Amino acid sequence: MDHNEAPAYPVGLRLAGRRVVVLGGGQVAQRRLPPLVAAGADVLLVAPSVTPSVEGMITAGELRWEQRGYRPGDLAGAWYAVVATDDPAANAAASAEAEERRVWCVRSDDAAAATAWTPATGRGDGVTVAVLTGGDPRRSAAVRDAVLEGLRDGTLAAPRHRSRTAGVALVGGGPGDPDLITVRGRRLLAEADVVIADRLGPRSLLDELPPHVEVIDAAKLPYGRAMAQEAINAALVEHARAGKAVVRLKGGDPFVFGRGMEEVLALAEAGIACTVVPGISSSVAVPAAAGIPVTHRGVAHEFTVVSGHVAPDDPRSLVDWAALARSRGTLVLLMAVGNAAAIAAALIAHGRDPGTPAAVVQDGTTETQRRVDATLATLGATVTAEAVRPPAIIVIGDVVTVAGAPAGPTASQEDDRSRG
Repeated sequence: MDHNEAPAYPVGLRLAGRRVVVLGGGQVAQRRLPPLVAAGADVLLVAPSVTPSVEGMITAGELRWEQRGYRPGDLAGAWYAVVATDDPAANAAASAEAEERRVWCVRSDDAAAATAWTPATGRGDGVTVAVLTGGDPRRSAAVRDAVLEGLRDGTLAAPRHRSRTAGVALVGGGPGDPDLITVRGRRLLAEADVVIADRLGPRSLLDELPPHVEVIDAAKLPYGRAMAQEAINAALVEHARAGKAVVRLKGGDPFVFGRGMEEVLALAEAGIACTVVPGISSSVAVPAAAGIPVTHRGVAHEFTVVSGHVAPDDPRSLVDWAALARSRGTLVLLMAVGNAAAIAAALIAHGRDPGTPAAVVQDGTTETQRRVDATLATLGATVTAEAVRPPAIIVIGDVVTVAGAPAGPTASQEDDRSRG
């Protein structure tokens, strides 16, 4: 068999503390150096010049650089070499030296002349995936990406065979669209034995769970039934102590008005390990989905996220509404539908311009998303007239109109569509 037609023999090189020589400081080296450094290799880079990214690695002390071209003898003592200069003669000479010294050598300019090929690699959840397709790097990358995506989102079954440590993962599910949960959150959800889910979590993800997974409804319906926080805490502790992998699935981010820290503290008091997986907060994601940036150059240099579940005149309120009224930045109100009129009145009373643009985005990032525009003066009446219901985000500030016309249908446009 022609050696060029023979399949490559896959092997994982353990290069920690071992000498690796990289010839060339261009784009190829820029891609190859980070995984070599991550593997703990003792990297020597030989190149007359380097890219800014490679220079940053050199400055950080991650590798050694000799600023010159290749010289015979550079591969002495090396375990592995990457030949990637723009000089074909130097590449050929270095490759010949590697063959003579029995050093595995990758060549960027001539794969057929190399003694090793670099697979398309990726790592996730403690698994390294390496793919070789015999000279088709784009296909290798596509296969790698498909495998990693399957492992990350749980669609590719790869159960762990070693016992798992009992514990709880506090997972932020994002603003509503199931595709906006983090990769880590989706993987943990796929591995769960028990899921305790809020109403605002990405509910469609629950349909993907295997039949054996126990799903506990911890829904907190506005103005309706609620599972007491103490009961949620108790359920987390009970199932974790039973040796189950528990996921507490919340909407948005667990620590943005999600009472996540209360659950972390309850678990800590019970001696149970808890992993917190941040989520995309609806406070920024929902305005973005409706075409509203919470900051914009020359318009707003700050934004403030405020809970509106307590009215401004309620003695329990911790919000300094007078200070917010004086600010020039964007206000993002969560859980404020019921108190929208009172909040708008308080801001106006403390000096905020009644004509300040405002927008309400209901069911953000989901198929039923709608945006209703108003001013601060008309906000309360608009919320009532348009029958806005939670969950909804209210944005107040000039950023609301920075893009001109609203992105997507307004409430009146939706009415016109339904009549048509």
